[in-house]
Amino acid sequence: MKLNGNEIRPGMMIEYDGSLWIAVKTMAVKPGKGPAYNQVELKNIIDGRKLNNRFGSDERVERARLEQKDFQYLYREGDNLVFMDDDTYEQIELSVEFVGERAAFLQDGMKVTLELHDDKPIGIKLPDYVTLKIVEADAVVKGQTAASSYKPAKLENGLRILVPPFVGVGEKIIVDTNETTYVRRAE
Repeated sequence: MKLNGNEIRPGMMIEYDGSLWIAVKTMAVKPGKGPAYNQVELKNIIDGRKLNNRFGSDERVERARLEQKDFQYLYREGDNLVFMDDDTYEQIELSVEFVGERAAFLQDGMKVTLELHDDKPIGIKLPDYVTLKIVEADAVVKGQTAASSYKPAKLENGLRILVPPFVGVGEKIIVDTNETTYVRRAE
């Protein structure tokens, strides 16, 4: 689908200059002289390069079509993570670097959504919340109630987060995978 240059918005994926880019920021500019244009900050999906470009309203760019497929996380093998396509049962391996810090939240059998462009994975979406057990937690210091006091805790996946003082070792909590923060106790 073709877009006019002034229709590009943050979060849109476009094909430009022979590569795949995501619009990070956009700003409509109307100079005193000359035609209006859209100043767009782009980030290359494949290699991470950044680019600032002006797109006039008469300029046309191709909006990239991303396919979203559901996969199931199976296991970790060295520096690779193995996923299975829910429909075809085909397995693919992705590097831990591709998933990033959020790889620590992956659990056996977890459903994830992969974004594909020309059958090549370019992004992954994990569930927003996961349930994890606390394996270590600092003791609560009495008298620290003047401000909202949180204490450090270590989760079963090795991550450290801040939890409220009433949460203890052995309890299961719900953690936000996007912000890596405590949400609430699990039922």
